[in-house]
Amino acid sequence: MVLTASKITEIRQQFLALQSKTYLNFGGQGPLPNSAWEAIQNSYLHIQQAGPFCTKNYAYISSQIAALRQALSQELNITPESLALTDSVTTGCNIVLWGLDWRAGDHLLLTDCEHPGILAIGQQLQARFGIDLTVLPLLQQAQADSEHLVTCFRQALTPRTRLVALSHLLWNTGTTLPLQEIVAVCHQQGVLVLADAAQSVGMMSLDLPSLGVDFYAFTGHKWLCGPDGLGGLYIHPEQLGHLQPTYVGWRSIKNGPQGFPEAFQATAAKFEIATTAFPLVSGLTAALHFHHHVSPTSIRYQQICDLSRYLWQGLATIPGVRCLTSTPPPAGLVTFQLESGKHGALVEWLENQGILVRLLLFPNSVRACVHYMSLLRECDQLIGAVAEFTRG
Repeated sequence: MVLTASKITEIRQQFLALQSKTYLNFGGQGPLPNSAWEAIQNSYLHIQQAGPFCTKNYAYISSQIAALRQALSQELNITPESLALTDSVTTGCNIVLWGLDWRAGDHLLLTDCEHPGILAIGQQLQARFGIDLTVLPLLQQAQADSEHLVTCFRQALTPRTRLVALSHLLWNTGTTLPLQEIVAVCHQQGVLVLADAAQSVGMMSLDLPSLGVDFYAFTGHKWLCGPDGLGGLYIHPEQLGHLQPTYVGWRSIKNGPQGFPEAFQATAAKFEIATTAFPLVSGLTAALHFHHHVSPTSIRYQQICDLSRYLWQGLATIPGVRCLTSTPPPAGLVTFQLESGKHGALVEWLENQGILVRLLLFPNSVRACVHYMSLLRECDQLIGAVAEFTRG
């Protein structure tokens, strides 16, 4: 199904946040389609009408969770049993990083393109357990060919490396790492791989078993345009028994006949904890169904890449502007820098013009994100506004 201009116009009518502004912050948070917003409201209404705590609602919530697990599993080509529902990518990464049996001298490999929250976990593990922490300098070579990137990771491994944590799609440059090849190299040396999938899920076609990745942490509130506060963690079935819960709650366990905890859940649900905002589950399920009704993921991804290429090309022609990548990124993230260094001032000025982009501090730059429902004229608006700002 081709996404024609008329189809995109029809789609945009389903997003309240797209009606009065040029929204180019999908990599930070995607807006909710009306169907997701309505699903959340209807779920709250259903729960309140039945009585918030009752057998009827327990059955209702359980059915909603099962439906979301199934929808996400189809999105990633995994089994529902390998999926834990979380509240964020960072929580998913915490589950893995704190769930391993670290010993002093063990080695953790991160990259300088990870989110600061993930780097901070590594520092805490180093301080608490005495592990060795290496931050691979990837930012300046993120555009290298796949073979070079794989070599970088291979050379950074040591005999004591336990885990490599990296982003599948880099949040600052928009570069997609050759995850399958990196995983293969790591597995050859018995090293596990955790992927931060904040920017890949909802944008790219994904088949996690083919990638071979051990852990894949994602969120529903960015490219899936679901509610904030709900995401997931894929755990490869072979690793389920090797990863231990750091936090435990009633959703993690099975009770015995006397009401005492008997065992952990046999599935990835053992990493879920307790009460959450369950109506968000209905919202994320509705968002997934919305996108699938529009077109297959591959067509949506191609639309994203076409728009980002157009935006990249336009920004690259502006004097005093340098795109962070020398070629169009194969994703919806386009990051650029000003020779003047006035990135914060630009972001604020653009917002006053009704154009929403993001200031990045690592590296100091501005990031614009286009989704499949973005418009060429919105790209033109940003290009023209940046050109006006640089002329001063």
